[in-house]
Amino acid sequence: MKHRLRNHMEESGAMSPGIAIVSIAAVLLMFACTKDGATRTSQTAGVAPSADEAAAIAEEAYIYAFPMMENYRTMYAQAIDRNAPGYLGGFNEMVHETELLGPEFKDIVRPNNDTMYSFAWLDLRAQPLVITVPEIGNRYYSVQLVDMFTHNFGYIGTRATGTNAGSYVVAGPEWSETRPQNASAVFQGETSFVYCIIRTEVRGPDDVAAVGALQKQFRLTPLNVFLGRTGAPAATGITFPMYNPSRAKSAEFVDLLNFLLTGVVIAPEERELMTRLSEIGIRAGALGASRSFSPELRAAIDRGVGQGMVAIDEAAYDPGRLQSVTVREGNGWQGIAGLFGPGDLMRTKYVARAVAAKVGLYGNDVEEAYYPVANVDASGQPLDGSKKAYVMRFESDALPAVDAFWSMTMYSLPDQLMVENPIARYSIGDRSKLEYDEDGSLTLYIQRESPERAKVSNWLPAPDGAFSLQFRMYLPKAESLDPLYLPPAVKPSR
Repeated sequence: MKHRLRNHMEESGAMSPGIAIVSIAAVLLMFACTKDGATRTSQTAGVAPSADEAAAIAEEAYIYAFPMMENYRTMYAQAIDRNAPGYLGGFNEMVHETELLGPEFKDIVRPNNDTMYSFAWLDLRAQPLVITVPEIGNRYYSVQLVDMFTHNFGYIGTRATGTNAGSYVVAGPEWSETRPQNASAVFQGETSFVYCIIRTEVRGPDDVAAVGALQKQFRLTPLNVFLGRTGAPAATGITFPMYNPSRAKSAEFVDLLNFLLTGVVIAPEERELMTRLSEIGIRAGALGASRSFSPELRAAIDRGVGQGMVAIDEAAYDPGRLQSVTVREGNGWQGIAGLFGPGDLMRTKYVARAVAAKVGLYGNDVEEAYYPVANVDASGQPLDGSKKAYVMRFESDALPAVDAFWSMTMYSLPDQLMVENPIARYSIGDRSKLEYDEDGSLTLYIQRESPERAKVSNWLPAPDGAFSLQFRMYLPKAESLDPLYLPPAVKPSR
């Protein structure tokens, strides 16, 4: 069976279109975090905050909570709500995509045409889970472990652990045992629920069956079963609140955040933040806190939520002004680094973390994959297959430097989906059967109609209208990240 994601995953790599430009300076000042993330002095104990103070706290709380709520929205649809269109199965079950995605896939924007996915939502409350991977050989793969904060707290795979077979323990925050002797490593997160995303390289349609055979060898096993113990513990019952998008955008987001806080460990540098947020009823386990809000407090929190939504949108429009986020632009391309990473890098960067969840939930660390995007040609004009044909020329010393592979995928605009074409080619890259020039340079042809026969191998078909190009570099070399690599300009050929 083919399982499909129905969420906005990392593959978009693009900023959300149509966001209004408003002043970002105040937002950046508010969230220019100190070591503990604090920007506002807590109120005197026992003194209720004023309406303006409550709104400011709510704005801060909403930005903090936004990626967690987006993560929960996905978890609820995929692992909890059996009636949801995107339901994949219960917790601690591994499911697989068994085909390369193409134009028929419309569930997420900018899906990738490079890897086949496997997924599992892990409930680690009772005991750890063990992920067993087969011998992969000369093929890229990665197992991305994402906690409820949306931090990438661990990786298994070509870059992180190599391609040998192995078994890896994934544990929640309460686990205190030592690594089993027959386990290769332990990844311990700060939350009890974890999303496991596996990507396995596919070298074209003829390679799908081989990847499917590999996928069947990935296993997910409770630790007690892995160790041969009897009487495997079971997690206590839990009532998951229904995800309601309207409530998540109102003062009632407090109740959902209070639920989510029951399954996480708060780091020391965030304790002052939690004290501040408690002034508007944010406390782990206080699931009905919003019911006790006065009309004045509810109105103030609603106002703060609106301010938080605007703050995230305007930061997404101009991410280069965010703390620790690097943006490089040139040749009509934009590259971004610093939106995704482990908790020790992202923990107090709340606006950046929220922007990442908005524009590319479940993005990889840039060392794992880097995604430049182009929507315009060399002169700044929108790319449009109905008006022009284009070329891209890579000099021999300027080809993408990667340790795995690179590709470029075509998406129509504004829907950001792959488009049917006569040769069923939706991406092109170093795994394609390309023709290089005698000097080692590479010319790609990006156009709606087929070029002359000698150029077809290097042709990426374009739609009859506006389009966007998504570059993907898996395991970029160090020189591709400092400075951020930008592909050559897309130039009109006629």
